[in-house]
Formats: sequence, C-alpha cells, structure tokens
Amino acid sequence: MKLKNIKLIVSDMDGTLLNSNHQLPSNFEEIYKLLEAQNIKFVAASGRQYYSIIDKFEHFTNNITIVAENGAFITSNTTEIAVHKIPKAKLNSIISFIRTIPNTYLVLCGKKQAYIEQHDAHFVSFFKEFYNAYQIVDDVLSMEDDFFKIALFNPNGAEENIYPHLSAFTSEFQIKVSGYYWVDVMQLNINKGTALEQLQTIWHISKEETLVFGDYLNDLELFKQATYSVAMENAHSAIKGLATYQTKSNDENGVVDFIQKNILE
Repeated sequence: MKLKNIKLIVSDMDGTLLNSNHQLPSNFEEIYKLLEAQNIKFVAASGRQYYSIIDKFEHFTNNITIVAENGAFITSNTTEIAVHKIPKAKLNSIISFIRTIPNTYLVLCGKKQAYIEQHDAHFVSFFKEFYNAYQIVDDVLSMEDDFFKIALFNPNGAEENIYPHLSAFTSEFQIKVSGYYWVDVMQLNINKGTALEQLQTIWHISKEETLVFGDYLNDLELFKQATYSVAMENAHSAIKGLATYQTKSNDENGVVDFIQKNILE
C-alpha cells in the first residue's frame, strides 16, 4: 500500500507517537527530516501542555507545528496561530462542582503555566510528565492567566469516574475523555479536529492530502478531519472503529513504521 499525495501528517503524542516511557522513537529525527525533504508537514497534536510537547521536540523547537491542550493553543515555528481561552467568569461554577467529585484532581491549564491545588506526592509525580510549567496554589481561581482548559485526573479511570458527573455542563463546555485517567474541559467546539481544520485552511491542504494517527477518544474529531486515519494497536475501540488503517502499538513505534512503509520513498 502506498499513500500518494499526502502533504500533512498529524500525530497524537501519548499512546501514539510516544512509547510507554513517554519517549519519541529513536529514529524520529531521521523520519522528520525525510518528510521535510518531501515537503510533507508534520504536526504534533496533544492534550499535553505546550511546554511539555516542546520538551519532547527539543531539536525541532523552532521548526515544528504544535497543537497543544487538545486544540486550544496552536503554534507553528514558535509563532502563535490560535489561542482559544475560556472566559474566567465561566470557570467558577464548574470548578466549584469539580471539587466535589470523589478522588478527582483538578488542573487549570493556563498559557503561562498550569495550576493545581493538590500536594499529593503521587499525583504531582505523575502530573509533572505532562505539565513542565506549573504552580501549586491554594485556589486556582485566584490566578491570573489566559486559561485554555481544565484537566481532570482520576486514578481509578476517567471514563467511568469523572465523565458521568459532568453531564450538566455539556451545553457550556466541550468535555472529552482524553486518556484512561484524564478528562479535558474546554470551550465548546474546540478540539484537535477544529485545530487541524484551521491549519488545513492556512496551508491550503485538503482532507484528502491529510494523514492522522491517534489512540484515544480526544482523537475522534481529528480522524473525522482527514481522509486517511491510522489507529494504534493499543487504541480505544471507538478509534479503531473509525480508522482507515491500523498500525503497531506505540511501544513498537507504530507511527514511524507506518510512515516508512506507506509514505516515504
């Protein structure tokens, strides 16, 4: 199988491009340069914080397009393309409610940094992998920043233990299960798919010229915005059901394996 006319490749990070140790494939830099040589753009699209994503691409910081915070913050070559803020007035009621959800940790994601109220050592240790810039505060609502997203973590699973509690807020916010432990709350109609659509418009690239990779429910809109979509072997069943193709797991470097076999000459 050879996919021709691909001009844009978009990949999720955790569970997709990164392995279980949160590392890029060892040959990613080589693959990236080969894509550049063929004028194929590569975009990293993640629920992660911008600073956390950039840290993974330390050799490409000035030459890569990043969709961070599940589509709420887009940059290309370090230049801001889009900032989708949540008005602070909208945060009060939902954050007050979130604090009542059992065993759930709150992260308020801002442009400067992320803010948490918990001092729990196990949570902070896990959280730091996804948020390089953060501050522990008494009240996240007392902070001044441009806020993109509320990220919620539950150690017993997000789909069962967070998402059902938030049904009353679905008319006001985009609420998305973004990983086994995580639920993300953002502005309505902001997701990885809307971010991809914006980039396609800027670059004059069609859905038929776009290939995407993903593994979890926050990648659903991304898959709908591309003609060619690839689910990881370790992907959620809903993602596999929507995908055009399937590749090896993230721990088997499924993204670069698929690109090598089907895109690069």
